[in-house]
Amino acid sequence: MTDSLYLDRGDHFESTGLTRGPWSREHQHAGPPAALLTRALEAIGSIDDGQFSRLTFEVLAPVPIAPLRVEARPARPGKRVELLEATMTPVDSDKPVMLARGWRMTLGASEALNVEEHPSPTGPDDGRPGGPMKFMGDGPGYHQVLEWRFTKGAFDTPGPAAGWTRMLVNLVDDQPATPLQHLLVMADAGNGISAQLDWSKWLFINVDLSIHLLRPPRGEWLGMDAITRIGDTGMGVADTVIYDFDGRVATGAQSLLVAPQARPD
Repeated sequence: MTDSLYLDRGDHFESTGLTRGPWSREHQHAGPPAALLTRALEAIGSIDDGQFSRLTFEVLAPVPIAPLRVEARPARPGKRVELLEATMTPVDSDKPVMLARGWRMTLGASEALNVEEHPSPTGPDDGRPGGPMKFMGDGPGYHQVLEWRFTKGAFDTPGPAAGWTRMLVNLVDDQPATPLQHLLVMADAGNGISAQLDWSKWLFINVDLSIHLLRPPRGEWLGMDAITRIGDTGMGVADTVIYDFDGRVATGAQSLLVAPQARPD
């Protein structure tokens, strides 16, 4: 088995089986492609020592486990703040499957004023191993990308959940993921770890992912505390607080399409 999510082929990236998500054996979990788009945005920033304050991802179509082109460009250059954008498109298509936009601003110093601080839970050494993601089935996939240590809830327990993760594989080739890339690989699992419905009976697929950062993440281990709320009209929202050993880092949100699983006739 490869030890990276993507292989750099020069003009495109080859997706490995580790990117597979829970809804289809042909489609990726949205976390890895979000991290790959973030990598592209990190590479084109023009502000020295800049930091991302917001990252948003629009999932236009299921991302296939296939060769992908990633293109990034500045949308609004600036000396103190800049807006960057990137697209992901299958090599055999001209229709993007994911869009990303990121606000980036100059890195400085300020007095930390945290209101209603969300404390980090106990560390990963006090957490429980995540155990198997039964809904993922057999074969390579997203369940092999992160090590999970739960401090609240579990994959197979409905309701809010919290825990720590660290990357077990590289993002591209032999290049370890940056803390921000790790954050994106993990953050899209907010609706998964806090699932309220039976995976075998319901779809609750996110069509977007939005991350607002308080500061850049630090360290090998990152944590998340997620809750999913579902309305009565086929929509839901997953809210996630993200942290590292130094405390709160970011908040994340996912809009969910909620529907019964199709049954064969």
